Amino acid sequence: MKDIDLTHWQARLDRAAQQTGVVGAVLGVLRLREGQPDELVRWATGLLNATTGRGTTVDSLFQIGSITKMWTATVIMQLVEEGRLGLDQRVTDVLPDFTFSTGDLTDNVTIRHLLTHTSGLDGDLFVDTGRGDDNLAKYMEVLQAARQIYPVGAMWSYCNSGFSLLGRIIEVVTGQVWDAAIRERLFAPLGLTHTVTLPEEALLFDTAVGHVVGLPTPEVTPVWGLQRNAGPAGLITASVADLLTFARLHLRDGVTADGKRLLGAESAQAMRAWSVDATGKYPLADSWGLGFMRFDWHGAELFGHDGQTLGQTSFLRVYPEADMAVALLTNDSAAFELSQVIFGELFGELCGVTISNLREPPHDPPKLEVGPWVGTYERAELVIDIVDDPDGPWLTTTARGELADLDDTPVRHYRMVPARDGLYFVVMDQMHLNVPVWLSQLGSGERYVHLDGRAARKVS
Repeated sequence: MKDIDLTHWQARLDRAAQQTGVVGAVLGVLRLREGQPDELVRWATGLLNATTGRGTTVDSLFQIGSITKMWTATVIMQLVEEGRLGLDQRVTDVLPDFTFSTGDLTDNVTIRHLLTHTSGLDGDLFVDTGRGDDNLAKYMEVLQAARQIYPVGAMWSYCNSGFSLLGRIIEVVTGQVWDAAIRERLFAPLGLTHTVTLPEEALLFDTAVGHVVGLPTPEVTPVWGLQRNAGPAGLITASVADLLTFARLHLRDGVTADGKRLLGAESAQAMRAWSVDATGKYPLADSWGLGFMRFDWHGAELFGHDGQTLGQTSFLRVYPEADMAVALLTNDSAAFELSQVIFGELFGELCGVTISNLREPPHDPPKLEVGPWVGTYERAELVIDIVDDPDGPWLTTTARGELADLDDTPVRHYRMVPARDGLYFVVMDQMHLNVPVWLSQLGSGERYVHLDGRAARKVS
């Protein structure tokens, strides 16, 4: 096992964060060593809050965003093992008073569909239902009116609302609010001391504030966090050490560092095994397990998740073959480039693994017929318009809903660069990366645009 040069990686993190404009970050590496204590190393750089000038520390807390989904999925799998849920059990059997907006959703959506983002439910319904312990129960009223985007199981499309629904299922089955259930089932037995779910708990720690604009002139987010009903989908706030302790649980197939079994080995392995390919396989992941992202880095198989909330972005990669997990927590909305740089160099040096390259638009784009795809596409929080002109197609996004009020640029225009049939790229300057736009059509004739991992159906 190659030694980690602490001084080198501190300097590398400092330099890479500056170069990519990230305000603050904490990086952690966990390696398990047979017959020896675990190795945990951490580095911090930049500021927790550009307004106050408070610097980051290795113990600082960051919102881990959708990495929370791995934790919610773990509790669901515990309940499956206890015989209190079934992966292929219908949601409406667990919640008999709940109905979806269509018969297809009501009759067919299962726990497995929610874990694998294949339910067809409109995925980004950010509607505040209050701060009370009944927030998820109230959110169910919102979901009952949510549109169906595609037939159940017909495709993959990232679905936040499905994980809020899983959180409500945890509440009904356990008799506890989601926050209490996850504390009792994961935080406490893992011995986590720097992991919380509520902002009033986060205030007790050295906690990051998000930034919507990075260096050199950072700008703090107008709101610290999302509404409480998004908790099971993305509201855990944690230190990098605590996040890596959770990753260790899955590296050891459900067993904690002190020998407690929290999850059966078969269930832990199923969570990171292939369930469905992700549409386009980028930028989110190549495929999905049961709540887990899966990554294929030139034959090396990793699992983990990314997370993004208001001005905070986080990344977790776990490489079982090397018994290693790496986490990067940032308080910047455009930290993807930093993650690629740091993960690429770390895994390359310590494991000899080459990270999958960012996909780039072709230098000599082919001429593609976009005519059939011209029109308007919708999902809950976004309207997408594709138009064609003599110089080539354009894509316009219009944010809507409660989160649109926090966006200083709710309407954005992107030139579409053709790559091959069904695939274009747009350059999202606010994220500093090329984003694929996938165009697909079901056998029934319905057309879809897949942008940022979400499907939007053509409506006109």
